[in-house]
Amino acid sequence: MLDQLEGIIDRYEFLSAQINDADIIADQKQWQQYMKEHSDLTPVVENYKAYKANEETIQESLEMLKESDPEIVELAKEELAQAREALKHNEAKLKKLLLPKDPNDDKNVIVEIRAGAGGDEAALFAAELYRMYIRFAERSHWKVDVMNINESGVGGFKEVIFSIQGQGAYSKLKFESGVHRVQRVPVTESGGRIHTSTVTVAVLPEVEDVEVEVDQNDLRIDVFRSSGNGGQSVNTTDSAVRITHLPTGLVVSCQDGKSQLKNRDQAMKVLRSRLYDMELEKQQSELAEDRRSQVGTGDRSEKIRTYNFPQGRVTDHRIKLTLHKLDTILDGDIYELIDSLNTADQAEKMKSMEKN
Repeated sequence: MLDQLEGIIDRYEFLSAQINDADIIADQKQWQQYMKEHSDLTPVVENYKAYKANEETIQESLEMLKESDPEIVELAKEELAQAREALKHNEAKLKKLLLPKDPNDDKNVIVEIRAGAGGDEAALFAAELYRMYIRFAERSHWKVDVMNINESGVGGFKEVIFSIQGQGAYSKLKFESGVHRVQRVPVTESGGRIHTSTVTVAVLPEVEDVEVEVDQNDLRIDVFRSSGNGGQSVNTTDSAVRITHLPTGLVVSCQDGKSQLKNRDQAMKVLRSRLYDMELEKQQSELAEDRRSQVGTGDRSEKIRTYNFPQGRVTDHRIKLTLHKLDTILDGDIYELIDSLNTADQAEKMKSMEKN
């Protein structure tokens, strides 16, 4: 670890010189890249400097213990204990800071919610999960852009696709991918029996054109008239767009906007993110089983969470966390869930790093 930290110090000093170089400043793209890397390394460098300072204090205190003056020896013991405690804190923080960072963490996300088993009840719960993520985005001061909605006849959603734009959106929401299960008495149930329904959530990092190259010759693009609720131009013009990626068979539709051009642009964003996600999934499946995180970011068939209405509880099965505050969670207060999942993921990565 110490060799790695010395390398980081060298890189940090190089970056510090570069971001103040007039030629680099003139090249704004390069300067911004260096500034971001410099900013990312700053907490590591500051903690490493504190680590080395505490090491020096320990050595000095050990020397002072050899003095004959009892007062100096007593003072040295106090400083030694404090420095050793601080050093342990520094070391723990450095290990955390040196964990491999997900390159997608800073990206915006595309969220896809689909009703699963349970018919109308699943569609209604899909709409509630959509509202939960919208409220969370609002609490985080992020922007939401709806791309496509396929409504059911009872006020729910068979499918809804939307983007969330905000700093670190993927790092916060990446563990939401999977099957969300709801247990409750449906409004349509006269006998008062509890039903179980499921909704699938997929959280994809939004990617740029340069990250996923799509050959236009591999696309079939169809335009059609939007259906469902909407303004005059939405329902009376061929503004909806359906893009089929022929090599993979992926189909993306977007009809929420009034402009065919905007819908096409939104559909391409979703397509690129799905292609990128497919490649990520392929890479992850090739990893040895013991190197995969127990939290996971992606098996779409994995039941990750249960929302039990009669007991007012939410249980995340991956980390065995149960919270008895269903109403506030569905109102977008999912911070405790997100923080607990991220902490569990970091713990798994630490274990893996210690093994290696």
